[in-house]
Amino acid sequence: QDPMDFEWSYWIEWGRERILWLLAGHLLVSQVSRLLVEKYKPWCLMVYGMAACWLLLGIKGFAVILLHATVSFAVAQFQLSLLTWLCSLILLSTLRIPAVEEAKRKWYDTENEYYLLLFTVSVRCLFCTSFSLEYCWHGPAQKSSHSFLWMLAYVFYYPTFHNGPLMNFDEFSKQMRRQEAFSLKTNLSILIVGIIRIFFWWCLAELMIHLMYIHALYSSAPPLEAASYWALGGLALAQVLFFYVKYLVLYGVPALLLQMDGLKPPALPCCVSLMHSFTKMWRSFDVGLHCFLVR
Repeated sequence: QDPMDFEWSYWIEWGRERILWLLAGHLLVSQVSRLLVEKYKPWCLMVYGMAACWLLLGIKGFAVILLHATVSFAVAQFQLSLLTWLCSLILLSTLRIPAVEEAKRKWYDTENEYYLLLFTVSVRCLFCTSFSLEYCWHGPAQKSSHSFLWMLAYVFYYPTFHNGPLMNFDEFSKQMRRQEAFSLKTNLSILIVGIIRIFFWWCLAELMIHLMYIHALYSSAPPLEAASYWALGGLALAQVLFFYVKYLVLYGVPALLLQMDGLKPPALPCCVSLMHSFTKMWRSFDVGLHCFLVR
């Protein structure tokens, strides 16, 4: 297979080893809590997310994410959007301080474990920013729904924990508070159909990785120099199509779990072949991120 797409290889390896099992655990906790203690479902999922974070990233990784959330919440109390953005940028910039990088690397045995912390903290920073901005924009009467406990439930919600997709805090809290009639039969049919679709996308992505060698060709200059403009155009199209299929899998799994939790997930990426202008790709590809930035 073509080993040059780091992102696909990385998440598939982690998924097989641990993340898929932890997502299955989240699904079990979610369905049991919906069946027995619907009122306390957010807190059951929060505790599970914290435990999964602790298990995967260790006590120090868990402490870093909790510290980022605490600092973001404290800064949000000033109710200044500019200050919230500055806080988020400063927290992100700490990831690139050499001394801090070196210290965090020593927490783990492998580079892959360190990268998992890096990716997770970066995505959690977006969630902290979303909560803080919503806190700044709402009036005093709505502040009770923006407590630190709700922030932790949002930040440690496990299906979106490592790689997204992004869902803004208001949508998350509103849907999580809503109590609906629970139907095990309906949820089971949603799960089966969702698994079949994701399995199909995963098989398609694996076929592309094993047969097309798009990324390997891009890493070698001679084949590209010898190729015609039509061939280069075909390679470019193949690469963005693989990117699209890849994120149908990477976002499809958490989107399915969001549905199982009774939430409405952000729309999955739109097929890049349907876009007449590449400048509009980010608006319809990562819908959750686009909505967050527009707000």
